[in-house]
Amino acid sequence: MLSAGQLRSPLTSQRLNRRALLRIGALGPVGMSLADLLRLEARGQSDAPAKSIILLWLWGGPSHIDTFDLKPNAPIEYRGPYVPVETAVPGVRICELLPRLARRTDKLAIIRSLHTDSNDHGLAGTIGLTGDISGAISLGGVTQVGALRPNHGSIVSKMAGFSPDMPRFVTVGQKLHQGHKPIVGEHAAALGPMHDPFRMDYDPRTGVQLPSLELHDGVTPSGLDHRAALRSQLDLTARRVEESLATARLDEFYQQAFALLTSPASRAVFDLEQEPAGLRRRYGKFRFGQCCLMARRLVEAGVRFVQVNWSSHVEPIEDTGDGGWDMHDRYFQQYQDRHAWMLDQSVSALLDDLAARGLLDETIVIAIGEFGRTPRINGKSGRDHWHHCYSGLIAGGGLRTGQVIGESDRQAEYPVVRPVTPADVFATALNQIGIGTPQLTEAGLLPKGEVIEELV
Repeated sequence: MLSAGQLRSPLTSQRLNRRALLRIGALGPVGMSLADLLRLEARGQSDAPAKSIILLWLWGGPSHIDTFDLKPNAPIEYRGPYVPVETAVPGVRICELLPRLARRTDKLAIIRSLHTDSNDHGLAGTIGLTGDISGAISLGGVTQVGALRPNHGSIVSKMAGFSPDMPRFVTVGQKLHQGHKPIVGEHAAALGPMHDPFRMDYDPRTGVQLPSLELHDGVTPSGLDHRAALRSQLDLTARRVEESLATARLDEFYQQAFALLTSPASRAVFDLEQEPAGLRRRYGKFRFGQCCLMARRLVEAGVRFVQVNWSSHVEPIEDTGDGGWDMHDRYFQQYQDRHAWMLDQSVSALLDDLAARGLLDETIVIAIGEFGRTPRINGKSGRDHWHHCYSGLIAGGGLRTGQVIGESDRQAEYPVVRPVTPADVFATALNQIGIGTPQLTEAGLLPKGEVIEELV
């Protein structure tokens, strides 16, 4: 974690505590932006509790009662077939199918009292990604009243300022869908397209895909695992860029795209082949595991917000999706055959890798879906949508881990202690990297959610 020292104002020579500055949002008469903090950080003067956020977006809605909030004493039609196991934190138990995470609960906090405003994937997804239902579009195509808010990553991009060398906000994964209809909330909205996410993905068959770097002349640097063929394309592009006066007239997005294409250091960030084979295996050679590894590489390279989409569709493979968590039937078989061990392996590897590199104290990791699943098992041996109560994980970033926030009732249906919203989770994370109510207000953004004081 960065030192909790003090900042010296060049104008007054007074020593100013940064946490106090974040509370009052001022350095002299003007609010301090994240860009200001980044400049101070570059000079070794910032004691920001955290630098970056990784959001592991568990699209489709994981079941809280089968992951982090088991109820072994609930009636059989609620509790499911799994038993809770002890963890690294005495008195805290989670599902037996998550043994690696159980051994690492000292590195994370479990939130068991999350709730949101809708059980519609589109509405709840927008709430989770932006903090508000305004502008969200339901599965039935109804648009909610109000202007769509920007994605949390776009807010970080706006506050941090444009970087020509590396995007501030990267989404790893294709655009999110529910019922094969795209949802809203992944982009910058009124903040403008410069703060939309830089998009990339990983396919186990073809490697890294970079759709954001598609160029007008048809050069598409997809499949970075095929490095030899790509390198010749990139070298040719570099020569053409250097020789063309038109480059100077490209807007910032394309300047950044060209910089990423032509800079060997930037290109190397996207090359997972540079990682040791053993480490790639620890993350898991499946898509989500390699995307988590990519997230670590990105924050290490200076990206401030990385969103890793578990899947693009809410539906599992069995329902013509691509592995989402929306398992209304055949749930338990799918969960134990695929979802549970993949989540367990990849998130554990990410926490370990960040910690080993000294990055966990400055990187917040959030694992959350748009809602949970019905505690009561349905007639198809599955669980349906449930927005009244669900669970999530948060780790790193100097937060107080090794604890449980909130509590649900005896059947995991409703919060009974410390209800928390998705907006609260992200208000906490943003505050931890220096974006609090003063900074949001100054940027013309209405703050949503409250900091979860137990975590900071």
